[in-house]
Amino acid sequence: MKVLLAHTPQMRRQYYGERSLGGLRAVADVKLHEGDDALDAAHLIDAAQEVDIIVADRLTEGRGEIFAKLPKLRAMVRCAVDIRNIDVAAASAAGVLVTRAGPGFIQSVAELALGFMVDLSRGVSRATADYHAGRMPDVTMGRQLAGSRIGIIGYGSIGRHLAGIAKVLGMEILVADPFATINDAAIQHVPLDDLLARADYVVCLAIANEQTENLIGPAALSRMQKHSFFINLSRGNLVDEAALAAALRENRIAGAALDVGRALDQMPTMELAKLPNVIATPHVGGLTPDAIEHQSCETVRQVEKIIKGEIPIGAVNADHWTRRP
Repeated sequence: MKVLLAHTPQMRRQYYGERSLGGLRAVADVKLHEGDDALDAAHLIDAAQEVDIIVADRLTEGRGEIFAKLPKLRAMVRCAVDIRNIDVAAASAAGVLVTRAGPGFIQSVAELALGFMVDLSRGVSRATADYHAGRMPDVTMGRQLAGSRIGIIGYGSIGRHLAGIAKVLGMEILVADPFATINDAAIQHVPLDDLLARADYVVCLAIANEQTENLIGPAALSRMQKHSFFINLSRGNLVDEAALAAALRENRIAGAALDVGRALDQMPTMELAKLPNVIATPHVGGLTPDAIEHQSCETVRQVEKIIKGEIPIGAVNADHWTRRP
């Protein structure tokens, strides 16, 4: 069978890797996208005319119109957990299987959250920038994590791992997640409003969907303490960016750290990232060799199953898969 690996060369190097590419080539005839720009719907249709399976990155959109125009396509394999860039309903209507990878980035993202908290508390980035610019940094009082209160919004895999780290550090732990069951006496399961009012560090790890759009808006930010920090490691659409920018400019919260936002490729927007009380990274929370290889190797296993006509782990619409080999 023929597989299109839709990643651009740069994305392929960073988010797929030679080991996974070798594994894919061992089970299928692989066609590589060699352009520097991500494939939009029209170019994806052209590139995948004779293809049975598309392995897609986060920049390749599986819009509804592609499935009817690719009659040979059997499956679209997403090399990530988030499949919001694939029209699953349209794929199902056409009989195309859609799969997602498991969360191989749990430790990586949780560790970045820890780094953000230390940086925000101790002014590491700010002092470093001053020294690099030839300025003497201000000497300011920091805050230690031990004894501080962390508020985790969303108690999924990353939230649970981060809570374990916070426990070891001696932090008080608050969690807001209406769908979670927590049986740990060291963790306080509280409503979101309570978490926002009490936490020194508010870490957003909630799932991005219609219900959580702009979850952190004017009302939520108004409940936070003036000394508290906001950290977003989920998705940019959970945040009303205008409201967050206003809160930061007016010093109604102490600062923010962002690995995600509403800019291209889910990166933080420049308008927020350039604020002096913001730390920003370009959507690299899961960009470690271990995390990337976990997901890319999973796509290889999924492709192997699909070629055999079997339903792989990670399938999201198996009941509608009629274009089986």
